[in-house]
Amino acid sequence: MTPVEPAPAPAPSAGTPDPTAVPDPAAVPDITAVPDTTAVPGAAGLTHPRRDLDELLTHAVRFSVVAALSGVLKAEFGAVRDSVEITTPMLSKQVALLEKAGYVEVEKGRVGRRPCTWLSLSTEGSAAYARHVAALRAIAGLDH
Repeated sequence: MTPVEPAPAPAPSAGTPDPTAVPDPAAVPDITAVPDTTAVPGAAGLTHPRRDLDELLTHAVRFSVVAALSGVLKAEFGAVRDSVEITTPMLSKQVALLEKAGYVEVEKGRVGRRPCTWLSLSTEGSAAYARHVAALRAIAGLDH
């Protein structure tokens, strides 16, 4: 049995790169290079408004809770849960994260014999919310 020789590859047509050609190393871009940020306007301070977004408030439920609390001195837990349309366990989890960050204050008490929990936005939480909303408005082009 004689080995079969492969047919010669057709010559590439004009304007079509030769797929078997070895690229010139000088012509291959270095994708590991760090970009030169000095050529980008404002890059020294990196001023895109997304940098002002609060990482904790990028979660829709936490943002909604803080937004609900932003217009009131304090709100009863159940009222916030109902206005944000989430379950009690979900609100508890998100409030715990916001409280740990210092954004929300939790006050427990009683109304008659019924236990009650009130939520309020701290000064730090109010400032974080204002910065986050300002960043969203700037990104959307609504800050004029």
